Amino acid sequence: MKTLKLAALAVAVLSATSFSSLVQADISANFGATSNYLWRGVTQSSNDVSVSGGIDYSSESGFYAGTWIGSIDWGVDGTENDFYLGYGGESGDFTYDVGYIYYMYPATGYEDSDFGEVYFNGGYGAFSFGVAYTINSQADDDAPFGTGDLYYSVGYGFDLPNEFGLGLTYGYYDFDSDDAVYGDVDYGHFQIDLSKGDFTLSVSKADDESGDDDTKFVVSWGTSF
Repeated sequence: MKTLKLAALAVAVLSATSFSSLVQADISANFGATSNYLWRGVTQSSNDVSVSGGIDYSSESGFYAGTWIGSIDWGVDGTENDFYLGYGGESGDFTYDVGYIYYMYPATGYEDSDFGEVYFNGGYGAFSFGVAYTINSQADDDAPFGTGDLYYSVGYGFDLPNEFGLGLTYGYYDFDSDDAVYGDVDYGHFQIDLSKGDFTLSVSKADDESGDDDTKFVVSWGTSF
């Protein structure tokens, strides 16, 4: 999920899900395809098609765990394999989700790319927010995507007529990297998602510092069972 061109390394985005409505333990699977796999505003598939799938377990207590795999291309074909667990719930009108996720890139050409984050996501009505902090990484500590990086996001979503939905997201990546070596690589990005049923049309734009600042138009499909 991390391909900053200047670092030679990075929602169809991994997004927060509220598990507060679960009434019993459940195992589910998901499958999806997108014309361009974007992660935090940056393409992970060289602006090409990506397919993905995953399996999730969730219990009535709020605990959940799962795994997800998606096709990527950082100059060579590979896969992103995610493993995560956490706890979600609600308090009044406030929803929360706290957990850990590990991003693994097993293909040749993706050495020293794996990393793990702890995250917290919250929501109140139509508003959402989140923060993720890198706690372990195969990258050097003073490099982008090393330990100590922070990612923040805020969002707002609402229903439109004819069962359409509109979501607005702004995210900002604050890298704990050596500016003298890597320069200023912190960046923000904005995304608009128009959805209906299993389909989503997205428009995304990231700052120049991301190394991937072209405006992107993406069509995605996903289902779960």
